[in-house]
Amino acid sequence: MSDAQRSGLGPETVLAEMKKNGVTHVVWLPDSETNWLYLLMKAEPSLTLVGVNREGLAFSAAAGIWAGGKTPLILIQNTGLMESGDSLRGWVLGLNVPVVLMVGYRGWTRHGVNADTAATYTERFLNAFGVNYYLVEDDADAPRISIAFDEAKKTRRPVAVLVADEYHGFNR
Repeated sequence: MSDAQRSGLGPETVLAEMKKNGVTHVVWLPDSETNWLYLLMKAEPSLTLVGVNREGLAFSAAAGIWAGGKTPLILIQNTGLMESGDSLRGWVLGLNVPVVLMVGYRGWTRHGVNADTAATYTERFLNAFGVNYYLVEDDADAPRISIAFDEAKKTRRPVAVLVADEYHGFNR
């Protein structure tokens, strides 16, 4: 598929994947990049939105939600993920929490020339922590989200979904 044919990852597609995988809670730090997804999540009665004021708190919140028998998803940007390394280590890795991290891949370009060092270090960061990940660029890649959920359940570990181009499709 050429760059011109790519339609981005639509918020409706992401919400459908959340519902398909039984997500009950979305833990996130609200931001402007996910506005269209936020409006859909807010209107979805099966989801509870759990806002945090620092990204690192998302991991302890998700661990508690999981311990309570629910299915959380962490919606986070790569810069916040990297800032949260100790929380990732101590909470979800240390407690074997099978959670999917939906990570906005700020600065990434499909041509390998990153526009921001946040992109340069994202995959290296995940590799250092032993967190597997799947790249999702558009709606055609959406099944990888379910693959991440299946892997998280099977391995009892966090698995990341890297949303390329920083939720570009979420900006209608």
